[in-house]
Amino acid sequence: MKLSKLFVLLVLAALLLSLPLYMSPALVNAAIQMLIAALFASAFNVLAGQAGMLSFGHAAYFAIGTFATIHAMNALDGAGLVSTPFMPLFGALAGCALGIVAGWFSTKRSGVYFAMITLALAELLHTLAPHLKDAFGGEGGVSAMRMPAWGFNFGTSVEVYYLTLAWVVLGVGLLYYFTRTPLGRLCLGLRENSHRLRFMGYNVHRLSTLVFTISATFSGLAGALLAMNNEAANYVLFDMTLSTQVVLNSYIGGVGAFFGPALGAAVMTFFGYAVSDMTRTWLLYQGVIFVLVMMFMPAGLFSIGSWWSGNRGRHGSAQLATVLMGWVIGCAIAAAGFVFLCEFLALILAQDYQSLLVAGADWPAVELLERHWAPGAFSTWMLPAALLVVGVSIVLLVSRKWQLLREEQAE
Repeated sequence: MKLSKLFVLLVLAALLLSLPLYMSPALVNAAIQMLIAALFASAFNVLAGQAGMLSFGHAAYFAIGTFATIHAMNALDGAGLVSTPFMPLFGALAGCALGIVAGWFSTKRSGVYFAMITLALAELLHTLAPHLKDAFGGEGGVSAMRMPAWGFNFGTSVEVYYLTLAWVVLGVGLLYYFTRTPLGRLCLGLRENSHRLRFMGYNVHRLSTLVFTISATFSGLAGALLAMNNEAANYVLFDMTLSTQVVLNSYIGGVGAFFGPALGAAVMTFFGYAVSDMTRTWLLYQGVIFVLVMMFMPAGLFSIGSWWSGNRGRHGSAQLATVLMGWVIGCAIAAAGFVFLCEFLALILAQDYQSLLVAGADWPAVELLERHWAPGAFSTWMLPAALLVVGVSIVLLVSRKWQLLREEQAE
């Protein structure tokens, strides 16, 4: 088992190191965004998954790390002991400082009250940021430039990618090490039964504040890497959208496993990059994915690997691959029907199209997938309906087959 994990890590490392050599600058930039999102989600998961404290305001620590790094880049020009590769340390320190203060107040309460306090603190910063122009630059934001260091000019996306990769690997590695320490293991008690920890003599508030600060520190580090990549920052980073995104990404990946949120963040970031230019309704698809994952795969996408490793010995890789492929095919067919229906409705309900309608006349055809579809035609609505029925039927049949296999094995 350890050898298989080592093999997977080596393959992943080789893949990450070689990716920029075969990708366009746009894809390299997308890969940088995926790495940053993975680190941010991993930092969030230490708080939400490890300690069981759900924060709705983690964008504050990400954003403060971004602005701190931008100001450090302008102040130091990448010279001296703190050269350009070390600039993300300022983002981590800023996240740590804010995390200590905010964490001390937030962890006075637990559960829903804790979540609301984190949301309130983040919204407070979001409201104040536009008025603090010296710190956050107002609507124009603040900008900086990456300065040459160590023989690199950091002027290309490839060099920024490797710098980001180094910091992300270090950050995720430190977070993983923390979860394996006695202190990290003790944090599980915060999630399972904080009253019992208090009864055993532990200072629960101090422990909660420490975990919160660690999470905020690495969130600030992720924000610092965004500053290194974009060389600019705007107060919109404090917006609730970013806090919501890290929550959705983490739960889609699976907060029950350490690497689950990183997987979810990377997948959903690439999904946004690939789909956002194709359609305006991509946020709807993101929401649907989240709902479906929570309904039918509550442990997240990372649970697929656990399912495979847990059943491979009893059913064999070939049988598991057949079942998994059946699920994938069924989901793909159903998704095609759903996407067609959503895109078609978006076209005919758009204001521009509605302005073309004439009372008593047939609705004009619209172009979709390089074909014209008449809204009044029966075949137009039958196509997505048939795809949905076929896709869902395949998923149900494969699920039934899998259930029978499990029952036979149990007998």
